[in-house]
Amino acid sequence: MKICIVTPNVVRGDGQGRANYEIVQEAMRRGHLVTVVARRLAPELQRTQLLHWIPIEVNAWPTELLREIMFAWHSSRWLRHHRQQFDLVQTYGAVTWAEADVNTVQFVHSGWLRSPSHIARVRRDWYGAYQWLYTVLNAHWEKKALHQAKVVIAVSDQIKSELITIIGISPTQIRVILNGVDVAEFIPGKLERAPLGLPEAVPLALFVGDIRTNRKNLDTVLHALMQVPALHLAVVGTLDGSPYPQLARDLNLGERIHFLGYRLDIPDIMKAVDFFVFPSRYEPFGMVVSEAMATGLPVITATTTGASEIVTSDCGVVLADAEAIPALVEALGMLATHADQRERMGQVGRTIAEQHSWLSKAKDYVDLFEQMSHPCRSL
Repeated sequence: MKICIVTPNVVRGDGQGRANYEIVQEAMRRGHLVTVVARRLAPELQRTQLLHWIPIEVNAWPTELLREIMFAWHSSRWLRHHRQQFDLVQTYGAVTWAEADVNTVQFVHSGWLRSPSHIARVRRDWYGAYQWLYTVLNAHWEKKALHQAKVVIAVSDQIKSELITIIGISPTQIRVILNGVDVAEFIPGKLERAPLGLPEAVPLALFVGDIRTNRKNLDTVLHALMQVPALHLAVVGTLDGSPYPQLARDLNLGERIHFLGYRLDIPDIMKAVDFFVFPSRYEPFGMVVSEAMATGLPVITATTTGASEIVTSDCGVVLADAEAIPALVEALGMLATHADQRERMGQVGRTIAEQHSWLSKAKDYVDLFEQMSHPCRSL
């Protein structure tokens, strides 16, 4: 089978890019020929005879919105000339304007645009205006792209619901394949905190995400932390343009909040903390949650995070309301003070994560591709 995958990135250290990486590897393991139309491709994948890379260079454009527009234009133009060469085309959301057989949805911009948190908490500055425009345009483009696909893959039941109720996709067209986790990279263990710039001998939670916008909900975590005085928090995320270091100072939390900036050593940082907190206001999946579980960390998240679908009461806390500070305070306090319970919950979380390895998810994708290429087989 000849497969074409259109996506910005096929690399390990990226959310959507990691999914692409595993799908490509599994397809090649089965002997399929894969063409990747992408901005970035992992170096080790460039050296195989079963893969052909069509690079699209858009980095010269000044904003991510313009880069995405140019990628969509160039990829669509290329596909119009080469579509007949492939048995199946897979893409992601609105990354291209060309039709695809399979479209995987990692984020529903229309869903975020309608979210009460987006409406009430959009930043009132130029960055907020840019983010609003980015979301509005992608909401328009994604609706057209998804209606063109034969099969739409949702990475959580939350996304499936939004595809039906907001985008208008028929339930019969939707398959749910949860995102996976690298259970070899994220493994239980303990590391010293000092080399990471973190304090020893204190309960320490971890938050990881884009802290330039309000969607990840770090502000609620900081307000809750005021009522858990012994707890420290490590925060991983780009600091440029973030309002949260100032908020931490305003709340007199400066000595207990440790902003680490953008980091690539998250597996190591997870081994140095006690538990993970991520009550995102809108998160179609949230791979950091399953990665924390794979590391053996108890997790606190919310029902508005898709990964909460694999979190049980034996391995974490799922908040019914991401804005509920009293419930978050209770969860933070419980995990900060009960080391034995953290240990038990972390073990359960690891067991659950092992059931969601990337290898198993990639097999689900390629099984679907093979079924679609043979119409006599049942989907």
